[in-house]
Amino acid sequence: MKRGKKYIESSKLFDKEVHYDPDEAIKLVKQTAVAKFDETIEAHLRLGVDGRHAEQQVRGAVVLPHGTGRTIKVLVFAKGDKLEEALAAGADHVGGDELIPKIQNDGWLDFDVVVATPDMMGVVGRLGKVLGPKGLMPNPKAGTVTMDVTKAIADIKAGKIEYRLDKTNIIHVPVGKASFDEEKLSENFKTLMDAVVKAKPASSKGQYLKSVILTSTMGPGIKINTTKFI
Repeated sequence: MKRGKKYIESSKLFDKEVHYDPDEAIKLVKQTAVAKFDETIEAHLRLGVDGRHAEQQVRGAVVLPHGTGRTIKVLVFAKGDKLEEALAAGADHVGGDELIPKIQNDGWLDFDVVVATPDMMGVVGRLGKVLGPKGLMPNPKAGTVTMDVTKAIADIKAGKIEYRLDKTNIIHVPVGKASFDEEKLSENFKTLMDAVVKAKPASSKGQYLKSVILTSTMGPGIKINTTKFI
């Protein structure tokens, strides 16, 4: 894979074989974010579990203390009073059955997170083939299937992120922007790590945190020493 000049220059700022202390890695990842836009700082966690087994799935949500730096658009599926409550709480879009053809047939996906009241999951379930592959299906573990739509929306707008394993047992999540100061990125990263470590399945044996890497959108990956999180 051919790398750009900026990527190659950024890679010279650190040793690819070293596993850095989290604070040092954050300092380096900010230095390697040299694109002309405000790059997202991402964490990639490879876990020693087998997500093909239900009891070894790792999934949840956590509110980052300083948010992600992104403006998140929230769609709420609800009915009755909950529609008004969702709008009052700051939802960007609300509705019910009438949204199904808009999403299914028209390909409308102008939202980042979907929240649904439990009584609407029968409706939302019809969108499984569209929302599922994009990681947008509401889920009780992530707090996105709830009657308390006000709290769900407030948490999401405040910086709540969902973490889940991909097919290769890696979690990919944003922890902020390159413009964040080191302290904010550090607190966000620690909050994420604490949540993932706490979510370790009881059936998980051996090394849980196989590798943890921090990277900016366009920058190289920086390995992190995970011993302080175990």
